[in-house]
Amino acid sequence: MTGGATLRLLDKADKEIAALDRTTVEAVYRFQRDFRKNPGAGVFHLRELRDDGRLFSARVDQDHRALLLRLAADDWLLVSVQHRDRVKQHADRLAYGINQVTGAIEYVDLQAVEEDVRDAPDAQQPVEEPLFAHYGAERLAELGVAEPLIPIVLKLTSDDEVRALAKYAPRHTGEVLLRLRDGYSYEDVKEQVTAPVAVKKEDEFDAEDWQSAAGRSQAVVITDDESLQSIIEERDFGRWKVFLHPTQEKLVRREYSGPARVSGGPGTGKTIVALHRVKHLVDRLGPGHTKPVLLTTFNKNLAADLRARLLALGGPETVARVDIVHVDQLATRVVREADPGNAKRRIDDSQALREWRQLLVESGENRWDAEFLSDEWNQVILGQAVRSRSDYFVVRRAGRGRTLSRAERAQVWQLAERFTQRLELKGLETHRQVAERAARLELDRKTKIDRRQQQTDERGGLANVHVESGSGAFLRYRYRHIVVDEAQDLSAAHWKMLRAMVPAGPNDIFLVGDTHQRIYDNQVTLGSLGINIRGRSSRLTLSYRTTWEILRDATKVMDEAAEADYDDLDGGTDSLKGYRSVLHGRRPALHRADSWDETLDAIADQVKAWHDIPRESVAVCVPTNDMASDVEQRLARHGITSTVMTRDGLPRNEGVHIGTMYRFKGLEYQRMIIAGVSEGLVPRSAVDAWQRTDPLRHRRELQRARSLLFVAATRARDALAIFWHGEPSRFLAPLGASNRA
Repeated sequence: MTGGATLRLLDKADKEIAALDRTTVEAVYRFQRDFRKNPGAGVFHLRELRDDGRLFSARVDQDHRALLLRLAADDWLLVSVQHRDRVKQHADRLAYGINQVTGAIEYVDLQAVEEDVRDAPDAQQPVEEPLFAHYGAERLAELGVAEPLIPIVLKLTSDDEVRALAKYAPRHTGEVLLRLRDGYSYEDVKEQVTAPVAVKKEDEFDAEDWQSAAGRSQAVVITDDESLQSIIEERDFGRWKVFLHPTQEKLVRREYSGPARVSGGPGTGKTIVALHRVKHLVDRLGPGHTKPVLLTTFNKNLAADLRARLLALGGPETVARVDIVHVDQLATRVVREADPGNAKRRIDDSQALREWRQLLVESGENRWDAEFLSDEWNQVILGQAVRSRSDYFVVRRAGRGRTLSRAERAQVWQLAERFTQRLELKGLETHRQVAERAARLELDRKTKIDRRQQQTDERGGLANVHVESGSGAFLRYRYRHIVVDEAQDLSAAHWKMLRAMVPAGPNDIFLVGDTHQRIYDNQVTLGSLGINIRGRSSRLTLSYRTTWEILRDATKVMDEAAEADYDDLDGGTDSLKGYRSVLHGRRPALHRADSWDETLDAIADQVKAWHDIPRESVAVCVPTNDMASDVEQRLARHGITSTVMTRDGLPRNEGVHIGTMYRFKGLEYQRMIIAGVSEGLVPRSAVDAWQRTDPLRHRRELQRARSLLFVAATRARDALAIFWHGEPSRFLAPLGASNRA
């Protein structure tokens, strides 16, 4: 063999490679680069391990061998990298084949599986019956469990053994077993997990066609040196960022009769589904130069990330047909279009709260609390685009806790009018004001379009067009399709604006989100805003990003007793039940310090201990901006380069990334430090002031604080370290944290 070859990487092999030391990882990189050029080169010592001409070993370096399956003459699949001694001793324990249910290639190191299961805690404890014995070998095979593993599966007696097996098992096998252990019935698992990936009856299935099987497998074709280099720089190909599981692909390609929603915990691929959905919608469009598809999210940093990922996924041709903009920028665009001379200065909610306090002081008003008035103005008056005093008298105030009489509503409305006038005189406005005005403008625009639509339906003519009187300009719906990421963070005004921007109909609005990650106080019921997702909601449960150990502890933070507080955006509740990962690593480490100063040195020591990965793969997350500055200065004292994230993102991608918990929304890192998780900081001490005066708000604020810690913890892919000083946060109690050293 002297010509070039196709080299593919099987699912899970990248994680195995990334766990090797850096020198070996670099050797794997060189091997893959050179093997593609000439697999027959003598340096590889290519050796057949089985008589079937399928399994081979090749030299990576002095101590390591690559295990490859030969799919065709010049087509190879890299399934593992192991120490040469292990290959010699256990070559007969390597199982591979084509799954008769999924049609995908599967590779299993039976020796590794048996060793991990044997060493699992509580292994082989006395039980009445092994966990999966009542299913039997035949039913497990029907679900697509890898057949070489079925004898081992039938002997499993504990959840630790199940997780140990899932570490090495093909991903589908792991998902089936974990779903069964979560209490799902055989029929549900077959429908929800197996059916989406099963080979269709109408498809011709050749059990010896390995190249076709590779196309059905979770394998990536290694085509260039740049993609190989990423495993050294990121220690992960990050395939989960672009790979679509068949269950996800079904959601992407489905025809929806109206708005649709996809939910799921962190790392389950919601954003990937949204990006592929955008590409799918664009691919169905005819040629043109307009942007009929809107892709939006809550903040600027996430919008920039979406643009970069869509460009990588679909190329410039796809991006050219999509308007990618964060939702407040979109609202600003609408308002400026209507009022191009507007020169008001934008302020955030904290600045607006200070203005509320000053107004109450200046007016001598002591019947109302500034925080209550600010929230009422933001969430009810602006949030629901309330236009008049009479509308405010009848508007629903769901979730606000304190009830208001008609007289009290009149007082609040009068204060809101004075506050608005105050901002006007100062030349100030808030993002929420802009969103509310944009919603009103778009609703007015929609009324004109619909009125003209009714006329054209009666007389015939152009659809969805209104001719502005005297201008000759056509007025159309702005978009044909809207896709929303991080949907849980949008306000009612945002949703009213978006609803008015696209005509109601098939595939109009597609949204993804997770209310367990809601870190802003925007709670809505979509159905009341004209976005009916009933019967068109789906849920993703398998995390592709973080390990089971990190996921387990992060989920404990959420507190099962508070699950009823997490809504589904449509009046019901949402749950993390069944949320899982088949990836494994170390349990999050908990560290106590006597002071914040001591914690800062401990953070530096932890970063130094993680010397085997690039600094940019490490992040430090803290509760406040001042603490972020402290971390930056202390790392610098230890000779560690770092960059603090601002509201506009990273000023440069250099060194350890530092930021507040809010800044890390939507991001992910190989290893993560969360510091300052102390009582009084997480949650902040002011939250408990509401416990007696407004219990509902107190519960909501605790919920937001939990969600913020949950979001921060689930940014970690492989390792998580949590630090606190003084008394640990109450949220850490389920993890075993205490005030003792």
